[in-house]
Amino acid sequence: MKNRFLFFLCFVIRCLNLSAKDITLTSPNGKLVATIGLDGTLTYAVTYHGVQAISPSALTLTLENGTILGQNPKVTKQVSKTIQETLTPVAYRKNQVVNHCNQLTLTLKGGFSVDFRAYDNGFAYRFNLAQGKGEVIIKNEQAEFNFAEDYPAYYAYSNSPGTVEQQFSCSFENLYNHTPLSQMGKDKIAFLPALVELPQNVKAVVTEVNQFSYPGMFLQNFQAEKGMKGIFAPLPKTMEQGGHNMLQMLVKERYDYLAKVQATRSLPWRAIAFSQEDKDMTDNDLVYCLADNTKLTDTSWIKPGKVAWDWWNDWNIQNVDFRAGINTETYEYYIDFASRYGIEYVILDEGWAVNLQADMMQVVPEIDLKRIIEHGKKKNVGIILWGGYKAMDKDMENLCKHYSEMGVKGFKIDFMDRDDQLIVDFYNRLAETAAKYHLMIDFHGAFKPSGMNRTWPNVINYEGVSGLENMKWSTQDQVTYDVTLPFIRLVAGPMDYTQGAMINANKANFRAINSEPMSQGTRCRQLAEYIIFESPLNMLCDSPTNYMKEPDYTKFLAQIPTTWDETRTLDGKIAEYIVTARRKGNDWYIAGLTNWDKRTLKVDLSFLGDLSQYDFECYTDGINADRRGTDYKRTFSKPASEILMQPGGGFLIKATKK
Repeated sequence: MKNRFLFFLCFVIRCLNLSAKDITLTSPNGKLVATIGLDGTLTYAVTYHGVQAISPSALTLTLENGTILGQNPKVTKQVSKTIQETLTPVAYRKNQVVNHCNQLTLTLKGGFSVDFRAYDNGFAYRFNLAQGKGEVIIKNEQAEFNFAEDYPAYYAYSNSPGTVEQQFSCSFENLYNHTPLSQMGKDKIAFLPALVELPQNVKAVVTEVNQFSYPGMFLQNFQAEKGMKGIFAPLPKTMEQGGHNMLQMLVKERYDYLAKVQATRSLPWRAIAFSQEDKDMTDNDLVYCLADNTKLTDTSWIKPGKVAWDWWNDWNIQNVDFRAGINTETYEYYIDFASRYGIEYVILDEGWAVNLQADMMQVVPEIDLKRIIEHGKKKNVGIILWGGYKAMDKDMENLCKHYSEMGVKGFKIDFMDRDDQLIVDFYNRLAETAAKYHLMIDFHGAFKPSGMNRTWPNVINYEGVSGLENMKWSTQDQVTYDVTLPFIRLVAGPMDYTQGAMINANKANFRAINSEPMSQGTRCRQLAEYIIFESPLNMLCDSPTNYMKEPDYTKFLAQIPTTWDETRTLDGKIAEYIVTARRKGNDWYIAGLTNWDKRTLKVDLSFLGDLSQYDFECYTDGINADRRGTDYKRTFSKPASEILMQPGGGFLIKATKK
């Protein structure tokens, strides 16, 4: 009996010791397992479908008084729960999102807790501060993403040169590097999201969610060259107005800490999305699920749609009896074009406000804004105004009130080009103020989305992408980038890519031209991007003159939805090709893109059921599209089971239920 008692006592002690060192959290289907370590430093590790996805990685916060939350962790309370709910987005790639995960909350000595969530296709954690009243200063955050081996990764560096501190100020536009983790530059920082290729074709995308009054995370190589660590822009101390047309605030000096925050609050989620097949990463809802619920009770005024855009085509219209440019007559022409094709909005991009003044109340004399807005109302076309960060920030309440009362529908705000705490605060203040006056916001010159489209659904779009605008001045390989970013950038949320070029060129014929710009690849590629890329406020970037030369094509393009009831990625391989299907009502749109490789793909439409119950309209690359990118074929019969895409090509199929 005594021996049995001793054996039982040893067993209990062993179990207690194990529970003090490691806690396990599994996803609902049991295929994702997170292990929380409590020995010396708080750590996490993740196994996904049997693959060691994340090796033990530390998570700590250092406060100004030297306290390190997460060091020598002592758990005082442990709460587990299952979250299972159906979310109804306002403007998203599906009309319902299932938020299903298991959550573990550990309360620890030192006035903080940590939430851990395990989804079937993702993992996330966040710190919750409970430091009392007032504010605390966060000196540093330790966020590690360690891997078992030196795996290949896709990552985009800050596109600003200089020291790491100088690189914190950037436009978040760059192509992806594809190298082993060890080859990430030690003197460079990469912005989120980033993707790591793991064994058995598993992919992991690192990002963050719920950026509220806290700097965004960049990544650097770490841990014997087999991992990445978070690095954050310190809080700006001194700044001066400057940059593009005096619309930016340039950081001259920073504090030696990251942020000054409320003593009791939650910090952003550190999130990792997983997939077993490349295609599944493109429809991962982790970011949307982790975001705070909407703060708006009425969203009926938020109207996604298409935009006739002026800047990319350089206001270059023809066959008119006035001088085209930034003037009232030109914008009335754009409005008439939009009205003719059912396009919901026209944007007045840079130039309508007096240059170098950073004042959106000073309108150039060539623009009669009231007349333009009234003309739009008569034609059922809304007006969106471009503005720079500094101009909006210094007069936010007045600008939102004034232009809302005039009838403006929203703002495109540009040139923030940072994501330190002050800029993140600006995003949230503008989202809230704009919502007060029923205005939509498109953030340009912006960091990636982090769930704000759920919390403030009037934030309808983000840039944070090296989009088509670069084709006005750059010869970068846009075609390969196009079939890479759906697996990385779009995991974070919608993007303002600005597609729709009508002049299309193969690799040999492409030229960067400002006033008559063109795209790389075929016409059908541009068309397919309206399906592949998620963009609730989506530009028609080219000149109305070019669109009106092809009225049937333009009519089809203009009626493509910008939000969806259902999304399915049918096939795809990162940097090579992708095929996506999206449904709106009874209409399905199925589209594909390839890289510079000529490719024949089997497109399985069996998910539609009986194909005889559908009418089809198909756009495929023409037989000569490899020589002349504008060549395409339009048919109205059931598509072939195999579809040819020319180099840099694409296709789009519309299937309408009879």
